[in-house]
Amino acid sequence: MCSAYLWIKAFHIVFVASWFAGLFYLPRIFVNLAMVPADSHAERERLLLMGRKLYRFSSLLMVPALVLGVWLWMGCGITGGWMMAKLLLVFAVLGYHFGCRALLRGFEQLANTKSHRWFRVFNEVSVLAFAGIVVLVVVKPF
Repeated sequence: MCSAYLWIKAFHIVFVASWFAGLFYLPRIFVNLAMVPADSHAERERLLLMGRKLYRFSSLLMVPALVLGVWLWMGCGITGGWMMAKLLLVFAVLGYHFGCRALLRGFEQLANTKSHRWFRVFNEVSVLAFAGIVVLVVVKPF
């Protein structure tokens, strides 16, 4: 194990939790955007501004989370089947993150076709991924 392992791990956890906080809240903004009446331009613009800012902030938090995670994996020799499963979930979360960008652009272009109920379900995907990652890291089932 590398000498800085605990420091790297601590900051990795902080950045992952912060990144996920954005992924938990951004789809809630989408729920509200999907419910905005067509004539409510000010509300729509306010929510879009919030969504853009949150997406940018979450993207900035994602970078050190990933860098520190790769450092733990490659530099500190973290291995195991659980790690491969975690990496699959991390790649799925990256897809989710960039999918949120596409959904946000759809709202910006007035091209959203999904209902607020769809976004309520979509919102739970990040929670399930986070729970799966935490279980894999703590329990290490394989």
